[in-house]
Amino acid sequence: MLNDPLANMMSLMLNNEAIGKQECLIKPVSKLIKDILKIMQENGYVGDFKEVEDGRGNYLRLNLIGGINKCGVIKPRYSVKGNGFEKFERRYLPAKDIGILFVSTPRGIISHYDAKSKKTGGRLLAYCY
Repeated sequence: MLNDPLANMMSLMLNNEAIGKQECLIKPVSKLIKDILKIMQENGYVGDFKEVEDGRGNYLRLNLIGGINKCGVIKPRYSVKGNGFEKFERRYLPAKDIGILFVSTPRGIISHYDAKSKKTGGRLLAYCY
């Protein structure tokens, strides 16, 4: 049984990229996973993805482009104020302006760059670089 679908998706993508696959199937599908994949796609970490209906909860077919070096979830999900992202950037990302943190805000799931520009805080979900 899956306890954390987001962590399972991140490790599945990382493992498939490490062995050189061009595509991976992500199951189960949730709105959270789709939102994070959209942000990753906008930032050039993954290719396009499509939801396939199979009558058993559906799955996502994701094209990998080899842009991920490391990704993972952040547990516990720390609360961050609008100006407090720098501490977590140093902790989870390799260098300044490399990689993104995914933040759940009242405005939806966004990257930490957007959260900084909108001066909004939230809870940290995951990282990718």
